[in-house]
Amino acid sequence: MLRSSGSNKPPEVSGLKLRKLTAKDIPQIIAIHSAINKKKAHRRWIQKMVKDHLRKQEGIGYVAEKDGGVVGFIIGETKGEGFGLEKSGWLEVVMVHPRHMGMGIGHAMAHKLFQEFVKRGIRDVHTSVLWDAVDMLSFFKSLGFDRSPFINLIKQLGQDGEREFSP
Repeated sequence: MLRSSGSNKPPEVSGLKLRKLTAKDIPQIIAIHSAINKKKAHRRWIQKMVKDHLRKQEGIGYVAEKDGGVVGFIIGETKGEGFGLEKSGWLEVVMVHPRHMGMGIGHAMAHKLFQEFVKRGIRDVHTSVLWDAVDMLSFFKSLGFDRSPFINLIKQLGQDGEREFSP
């Protein structure tokens, strides 16, 4: 959930340009994903994720350009009421190339996303992060995020004894 404790003023990053995400950005998104995860990205999955996102009216996405190339991207969307929530915003993924981390690019993209959420009448923004991802927890905390009233749950399928879900 977005709290007002984060700064409402986006950081100024010299030479940074934020623009809407397009399908032409997929190769750079794959490169950023690979650089962060230090392994080959699942190209088809990323292509599908971005193209599906671009088709959604609720989708919002931006890329950050610096020195002529894409150095980061952010994807969010608005979601309707459900599970006790009012209409809300969701920050689904944010990545900055490791060579450009720590410069304020992630913050600048997040502020751009938040501005769009505000235009859409959104008051609360949610995201998910692994508890042991200290760098991401710190990043989100610096944006004003705090614990939400939700607990993420998981059910693993395909384990022994889960025959009722088998095709």
